[in-house]
Amino acid sequence: MRKLLLPIFMLWVALTVYANNYADYVNPLVGTQSAFELSTGNTYPAIARPWGMNFWTPQTGKMGDGWQYTYNAYKIRGFKQTHQPSPWINDYGQFSIMPVVGKPEFDEEKRASWFSHKGEVAKAYYYKVYLAEHDVVTELTPTERAAMFRFTFPENENSYVVIDAFHKGNFEESPYIKVDVEKNRILGYTTRNSGGVPANFKNYFIIEFDKPFSYTATVADGKLDKNANEQHADHVHAIIGFSTKKGEKVHARVASSFIGYEQAEVNLKELGNDNFDNLVTKGKDAWNEALGKIEVEGGNLDQYRTFYSCLYRSLLFPRKFYEIDKDGQIVHYSPYNGKVLSGYMYTDTGFWDTFRCLFPLLNMMYPSVNKEIQEGLINTYKESGFFPEWASPGHRGCMIGNNSASVLVDAYMKGVKVEDLETLYKGLIHGANNVHPEISSTGRLGYEYYNKLGYVPYDVKINENAARTLEYAYNDWCIYKLAKELKRPKKEVNLYAKRAMNYKNLFDKESCLIRGRNENGEFMKPFSPLKWGDAFTEGNSWHYSWSVFHDPQGLIDLMGGKEQFVVMLDSVFSVPPVFDESYYGQVIHEIREMTVMNMGNYAHGNQPIQHMIYLYNYAGQPWKAQYWLREVMNRMYSATPDGYCGDEDNGQTSAWYVFTALGFYPVCPGTDEYVLGAPLFKKAVLHLENGKEVVINADGNNDANRYISSMKFNGTDYSKNYINHSELMKGCTIDIQMDSKPNIKRGIELSDAPYSFSNEKK
Repeated sequence: MRKLLLPIFMLWVALTVYANNYADYVNPLVGTQSAFELSTGNTYPAIARPWGMNFWTPQTGKMGDGWQYTYNAYKIRGFKQTHQPSPWINDYGQFSIMPVVGKPEFDEEKRASWFSHKGEVAKAYYYKVYLAEHDVVTELTPTERAAMFRFTFPENENSYVVIDAFHKGNFEESPYIKVDVEKNRILGYTTRNSGGVPANFKNYFIIEFDKPFSYTATVADGKLDKNANEQHADHVHAIIGFSTKKGEKVHARVASSFIGYEQAEVNLKELGNDNFDNLVTKGKDAWNEALGKIEVEGGNLDQYRTFYSCLYRSLLFPRKFYEIDKDGQIVHYSPYNGKVLSGYMYTDTGFWDTFRCLFPLLNMMYPSVNKEIQEGLINTYKESGFFPEWASPGHRGCMIGNNSASVLVDAYMKGVKVEDLETLYKGLIHGANNVHPEISSTGRLGYEYYNKLGYVPYDVKINENAARTLEYAYNDWCIYKLAKELKRPKKEVNLYAKRAMNYKNLFDKESCLIRGRNENGEFMKPFSPLKWGDAFTEGNSWHYSWSVFHDPQGLIDLMGGKEQFVVMLDSVFSVPPVFDESYYGQVIHEIREMTVMNMGNYAHGNQPIQHMIYLYNYAGQPWKAQYWLREVMNRMYSATPDGYCGDEDNGQTSAWYVFTALGFYPVCPGTDEYVLGAPLFKKAVLHLENGKEVVINADGNNDANRYISSMKFNGTDYSKNYINHSELMKGCTIDIQMDSKPNIKRGIELSDAPYSFSNEKK
């Protein structure tokens, strides 16, 4: 009997250990495959700690190419410290390390090596690849601000490591590099960036080796000099070399700082006395702790991999931009005014994307992290006069909206409260009634028209005007919610309540859609609901008309009632994937991605429409949401290099999957509600920071059973199409009976509908 019990026990132990290794479900290569006119995520393998200040990635693209790693590539040019959020906004503070043998090749084309995915291991916390050209195995594992490399060299008299500080680009200050033979290290700084930084921006780095140098050289603007140990030029490299035996391992300890060399030395101490393998284990533990906040059961292996790969992407941005000085104090280099100041700072996120559900996910599952982020936003306002809308690392001129209002208000309303509330509110009001003098996407472009007319006109040379109007109206509702909570003067509260209804000013009864409107009050002509861009942002009217997050009931009323509203929702899927690309002059990848998905005009590959399916709940037909949400999860996500249907964008598209797989979604950040879908897994456990647990049981859940037949909340029958954040935070058990047929009698009453501002005003 003992002989029988022992293997059963060992199997149980093995399964238990594997079940807790959430990090090993993660595939960092998801979304890295590119194709003609298509993106499959626009991601790169971010080898990092959760929210780490520095990421590392193998570099297949040329210097300056935002698509720094693509799955289709066959050569690696180096291993790059990167801070890039999205490929199209490019990188900053980057430098790279590359082992070579035979010749001290520093040119990125000549030093590049063939590699195969068969010789590649990519984990969130560890990367390994065989460089065939040089017969070198490279491994790396990071901490938040440091990293360790392990190079396994062949037997060779001429083994080298090349450090590339990158060309300065358009920046005035040139990079610098120095070889310190006595300390066995290389130090320097890179000035490479893509904008949004002060003139004194630098990323200072230190690289220490555990093998003495027998060769040293530096390179200035393409000229190698074996006699110079330092260089300050437009493009600099350092090369160190040694003789190696077959299989000899050489380690490099790397750290950097945006503050200075002294702080880089402090950051290097993150590695402690750990060897490489210990750091790998600690990195894995850090990811398991973060990912393990949400446990899912009762799915298949592909679903686990997809879920935790999406959760991993949700925990990368915004990244830490603060450092911890020698006295243990929180400090940061300000990417807004160039000073070194105390306090938190996070960066590398675009609120146009991430206000939708990435930040609500942080509020729900990682509030202590978001508390730091929120304090950093207050610092941003103090240092620049505006809250950020797209920061990388400072204000960047892209996308639209004033969605910092959503990010700040949703956090406050969900209990993630900053210390300086007065500054928070002052900054919200300032951003709603001003525009940054140099960066038109920060603050509100067109606020003068919006405040006077109730919309941004089509014919005043402000692009994406209808989209701006919709987002400003929602942002005003967020300000209204906070003003009301803070008991601000009634006149002030009423002003933002009134502006929150400005979306109605662009509703066109003829088409039943949102339409651009001229300054004289006439709707723009001609009007095509299928025209991408122009009055809208990376979508058409059919996509953007649903962007009334705070008042779906008001939109229902405008469209003629629930039945007509559902017809309009259905039409998104039934209209063929036709389009008008004339505004762009070409078929942009977001358009092409819509056309190939066989879901009509539904364009999940971009953010504006990602909440739309949940709107069926407001019209009393939640089963249609349950059907289409499962379709999107099944068709448009996987744990493979082509695992997204479009831009992943800083965790937003990933966080959508995380929420939707759990069975609910924050349609309107700033409310206390999540709108129901239907869970993907048979069981999910949310381990909240306050020590409570949310347990979601979905009996009978499988591919066929995608509909909610019945639901109980803490043992009581529950018919509503939403759940409250405040109730979740108390800890609860949700029991859902799934079925293959929709229950068309559940969730159909007006009282079952989620929040709408129109209902509040009534």
